[in-house]
Amino acid sequence: MSNLIITISREFGSGGRLAGEKLAKELGIQFYDKEIIRITAEKSGLSPEFIEDNEERVNNNFLFSVATAAYPDFNYVPQYDVPINEKTFIAQANVIKELAGQGSCVIVGRCADYILRAQEKLLRVFIRSEIADRTRRIAEEYQMEEEAAEKRIARNDKNRANYYRHYTGNDWGSMKNYDLTINTGFCGVDGAVEIIKAALRAKGYIE
Repeated sequence: MSNLIITISREFGSGGRLAGEKLAKELGIQFYDKEIIRITAEKSGLSPEFIEDNEERVNNNFLFSVATAAYPDFNYVPQYDVPINEKTFIAQANVIKELAGQGSCVIVGRCADYILRAQEKLLRVFIRSEIADRTRRIAEEYQMEEEAAEKRIARNDKNRANYYRHYTGNDWGSMKNYDLTINTGFCGVDGAVEIIKAALRAKGYIE
């Protein structure tokens, strides 16, 4: 039987990462977010700082990246004239596939829902919240004025949308790309965890 994989895509400031971490802890499975950067750095030879700086960013306006068009299964990192950001994405995609093959886990962001779309036991979750809720969360977490927090949210959401569109050809946040969309402004982070577990039970993935 294949591993159970839950991917968490999230709006910036929605509490999606926290929900994913709590979910993994309650299910007793691995949680992967920043760890993916470290593993990708080790395997690719790129620095963790470079990988993190280039995450959720694209350097051109093509709707479909060279990586997605030429290497739809992300089987290896090309060694010739492919832009470094494309090589970084493919290397990270390979790490995500490898981690998914090692055991049940929760994976946050990085187009994991698309990369693992052929996974047998997969639940793709998108977590969102109203802008006012997210602004308050970011202002408190990063100790900044709400106006600055709102600008940061807009910038991060735009980067994530462009990145997702660039590498998948799909619209970030569109319901058709996910099995479950949750508003943490309505149910809170703990409520989101309970909803995800209920969905997993309904599907027969957990007891």
